[in-house]
Amino acid sequence: MSERKTISDSKKAFYNAFSSVIPPIYRRITDELLVELHLLSHSNDFEQGAIFAVGLCKVFDAFTRGYRPEKHLVSLFEAICKSNGFDPASLRDKSIRTQNAIKGYSFNEILLFLKTNGVDTPEILSGDVKALSKGNKQYSRIITIGLLSLLEEASKGNKSDKESINSEIKEICEIFGFQVSRVERDIKQYTTNLEKLEQALDLFKESVAYERKKKESKVSTVTEQSNLNHNTNSTDLEADQVNNS
Repeated sequence: MSERKTISDSKKAFYNAFSSVIPPIYRRITDELLVELHLLSHSNDFEQGAIFAVGLCKVFDAFTRGYRPEKHLVSLFEAICKSNGFDPASLRDKSIRTQNAIKGYSFNEILLFLKTNGVDTPEILSGDVKALSKGNKQYSRIITIGLLSLLEEASKGNKSDKESINSEIKEICEIFGFQVSRVERDIKQYTTNLEKLEQALDLFKESVAYERKKKESKVSTVTEQSNLNHNTNSTDLEADQVNNS
């Protein structure tokens, strides 16, 4: 039997795979995902189902918005997953296929898929709902975010508001045997942290714009002063030439 990896082992594997400096604003989500995936990787009651895949990709994409350089995002996601024994390509593919599978269905139809797992439930979602409905699977807030992502996407153009969506998620999670109080807390924390990220990004953009404007103003002032000095020198030279003549 192989030796059980510690969170330190996972973090060491991560930093060996991803050596680039992570901007401060994105370090928290990186650490949280590393810890979350590490814990799940040691749970016998956890499965990397479709809803989890949607949730993981949603969390990563939402909390790395504005990351620069953007080209590092693929390797960052891969390092977070692989350092804990998860297959990033498989999870990303499963997320995309799940979201594509429910396109064309109404909000209420998708609710029925998640609550009753009827005969019309898309295959990729059916197996996951069946497994979760047994009520003996490891809870992860990432699954809750996966449900939120699916229902928010399905509700576009629908009159369903956030409160009703959250209410439906709690009902579904209760069917899955998850503790509703934890689900409520995780949804609230997720939305609050997203709002904080939005505010931080806005402040960062304002700061960058201010510094750029300040720099441009300084360059403009230096240029104007240089032109003024040049003109003054030219005038003095012309005056000297007149006096000499």
